[in-house]
Amino acid sequence: MRITIVYDNEVKKEGLKSGWGFSAYIEMERAAPILFDTGADSPTLLHNMKELNIDPEKIGIIVISHAHFDHTGGLSEILTINKTAELYIPNSLRLAPSGRKITTVGKDAVQICENVFSTGELEGIEQSLAIKTDKGIFVVTGCSHPAMRSILGAASKFGKVYGIAGGFHGFHDFKAFDDLSLIYPCHCTQHKQEISEVFKGKAVKCGAGLVIEI
Repeated sequence: MRITIVYDNEVKKEGLKSGWGFSAYIEMERAAPILFDTGADSPTLLHNMKELNIDPEKIGIIVISHAHFDHTGGLSEILTINKTAELYIPNSLRLAPSGRKITTVGKDAVQICENVFSTGELEGIEQSLAIKTDKGIFVVTGCSHPAMRSILGAASKFGKVYGIAGGFHGFHDFKAFDDLSLIYPCHCTQHKQEISEVFKGKAVKCGAGLVIEI
């Protein structure tokens, strides 16, 4: 499993652009490439994709975590370029019919493809991904507006949670991360420095261009 951070508040690779938002490109064996969220704007998203050698037309599945602009800003342009990708959107996001397959995710977990699941739209606002790997479940989250323990609890239904990447918003209940082996605080995480200090050896700085391989 390989996750490339495409859009983030910070940059980890020269030539990429930063922006307030989040997007990750997920590659799995026996599954179509997944784009999770689309950042706040299409120019930054598409520039970074080009620099990272990611072809928007090859995306097979697009998952939107929640309806906020910093996660949906690049969506319309991606849908213009890519005519076939399936969409998995939370119930709180409304899209006009487009002739493509659109799955609206409610409160219940949904299997997206082999080894990839949505937690369901937790607390009526946001879904996260739970990805099965050889080392356990890896969670990808947009902003973590629902309680982190709710996200981890929903993901743990598919197996023991191994790691997490994404925006953690104001999360500070650090004991919830005690059993994790990898932690990537991205985007809107307000306590990045504290997380880095508490979880030395486990927490890794995020940024556009970061590649996570498990």
